Amino acid sequence: MKRSLTAGSALVLLMSFLTGCATNGDKSADTKTANNNAKPKKEVTLKIFQAKVEISEQLNKLKDEYEKTHPGVKVQIETVIGTDYNTILKTKFAAGEMPDIFNNEGFQQLETWKDRVEDLSDQPWAKDVFDFAKEPTTINGKLYGMPVSLEGYGFVYNKDLFAKANITELPKTLSQLEDVSKKLQANGVTPFVNMFQVWSSLGRHFFNNPMAKQPNTDAFIKDLNDGKVKFAGNPIFADSLNMLDLIVKYGNKNQLTTDYNSFIATFGSGQAAIMQSGNWTLPLIQKIDPKINVGLMPIPINEDVALNDKLFVGVPNNWVIHKDSQVKPEAKEFLNWLVTSDIGKNYLAKEFKFIPALKTIPADAASVGTPGEDIAKYLKENKVLGWHWPKYPDGSPQEMAASLQKYIAGKVNRDQLLAEFQGTWDKMKTK
Repeated sequence: MKRSLTAGSALVLLMSFLTGCATNGDKSADTKTANNNAKPKKEVTLKIFQAKVEISEQLNKLKDEYEKTHPGVKVQIETVIGTDYNTILKTKFAAGEMPDIFNNEGFQQLETWKDRVEDLSDQPWAKDVFDFAKEPTTINGKLYGMPVSLEGYGFVYNKDLFAKANITELPKTLSQLEDVSKKLQANGVTPFVNMFQVWSSLGRHFFNNPMAKQPNTDAFIKDLNDGKVKFAGNPIFADSLNMLDLIVKYGNKNQLTTDYNSFIATFGSGQAAIMQSGNWTLPLIQKIDPKINVGLMPIPINEDVALNDKLFVGVPNNWVIHKDSQVKPEAKEFLNWLVTSDIGKNYLAKEFKFIPALKTIPADAASVGTPGEDIAKYLKENKVLGWHWPKYPDGSPQEMAASLQKYIAGKVNRDQLLAEFQGTWDKMKTK
């Protein structure tokens, strides 16, 4: 079945988002927990390798707070952009330089690393994780990771630019999206900023749209692996390419060479009104304009409102611990402190601006009116679709992105593009 959130779990999450859940009564807010009650006999270094560049500055401040309350433990954080993350992680492993705590997307990626990560099922926070958030990082009933957060993506849009263009209703069909684009353009605003230099924008976020909108995504993936279906002739993939053509037509200049920093700067400065992205970009765009007024809306690909009016919500990453780490007790203590201490919870919700994946951590009330509130609304209405790229053959999103870049550049036509999709999947599915 397609992974979706139940109405019950969505409602629980919404209540957590709006009002906050009661904590579990843990009074060890900033002290050692049961994992490591004794202070280290000698100074140890805890190495953390992570992919969320949006929180790198805040995470380093959190590190300082942790070290104040945990004498003898030095935390070393290395952050790389997510598009390079897995390649660098594999290089570290090959060189014998594995971090103690690192990120793992789950599903197929967890299968790749399952023999090298610690079973965290017995950790005190495990019972507080939303059930649906455990799925990507659970194998045979064992929980191998702590979900970093819940995130949603679609089209992030500038509410003020929409209002100036007299746009009073959000588009829920492709034709309505084009009407909105024309109004923005007529008002002197570039409708879309696209960062097609970055493979994740195409290989993850764009490609997930038609995958998630299949009648049964998991069955579709299985049939692709079994050779029973093809991308060519699939109407939803055809519709998604119509949407891609539209955002390219109404997009910024030099879309194939626009990187992440330029992407954020263009949107944050009001030069463009819409970007395909998610709530994780809020801290960065607020650095450019602290008063920016933004929301999150679905990405329509055709005229089917019921199909289109959904956001993509998932767990972007999980914290996992290297099974052979020499500081495993300290690694477990850090993760437990992160989600039980007042300092850790404050950073997660307010500084990182995350939607927490644990029932015991309320989201920040200041998120009202932001993409986070839009995600909560769609969760309440059970109008969400999953993130499926962790289920694809390892390395295939990068290859799909390369094919899409050629299509955008006019080097291949649609038939050739879909044939390349098929060739990539068939080549990589057994790896």
